[in-house]
Amino acid sequence: MTESNDLTSRTALVTGASRGIGEASARALDAAGARVILTGRTVADLERVAGDLGNDPVIITADLAQSGAGTALAEQVVAQVGGVDILVNNAGIPMRRTPEQLTEADVDLVFAINVRSLLMLSVGLGPSMIERGGGSIVNISSIAGLSGPLGRVAYAGTKGAVDAMTRALAADWGPKGIRVNSICPGIITTAIWEESRQTVPGLIEDLAQKVPLKRWGDSDDIADVVLFFASDASRYVTGETIAVDGGMTRLSV
Repeated sequence: MTESNDLTSRTALVTGASRGIGEASARALDAAGARVILTGRTVADLERVAGDLGNDPVIITADLAQSGAGTALAEQVVAQVGGVDILVNNAGIPMRRTPEQLTEADVDLVFAINVRSLLMLSVGLGPSMIERGGGSIVNISSIAGLSGPLGRVAYAGTKGAVDAMTRALAADWGPKGIRVNSICPGIITTAIWEESRQTVPGLIEDLAQKVPLKRWGDSDDIADVVLFFASDASRYVTGETIAVDGGMTRLSV
């Protein structure tokens, strides 16, 4: 750990922290010295992650699909720990639907979790960051917001919204010392892909060939960039969206 990514005395909130990218991010932030607040729906998984952390972690359960959930979580965090310096908006759901299959209920659900709760949680915690002298918000987006994936029109729309909100919040809050950036993971070996990786012959190899670096990413590949954005190593970076995808989106192979 270098001085620029030392997070000692800082408090971080990670949503969707019970597994995958959220879990890896929580571990990376804890290792850098931050006290981490873990949120998610499954207490047992959150307790498993918290059990390995060393800086007095906090568990708060939350279902971000519910109306008002983002605001309520922000209020609970402020009441319980006084505010945060770092927010990692990782919670989200995938959705594969062709235009013909898509319903209004589908759209409402994916936008409620991926967009509304993310924005309202950020808005709710912003004042506590300002009071503490500034902070960093890291939004976990997707390369689906950068490209035109088949059968994911609603999901891609949510991630495009996340990237746009990242830029707008960065403009609003830059003068107040809050940096806002987003990360667009590519194909990562998380639970979203677990069943397909086990049941679709050749999937792992076929998709790896579409990546210039010739491999799938893992959660630590994303967590390292989360740590960069959360720390002073990125102190002059805000409003950025970075694809962490082995070159898959920008390069032709």
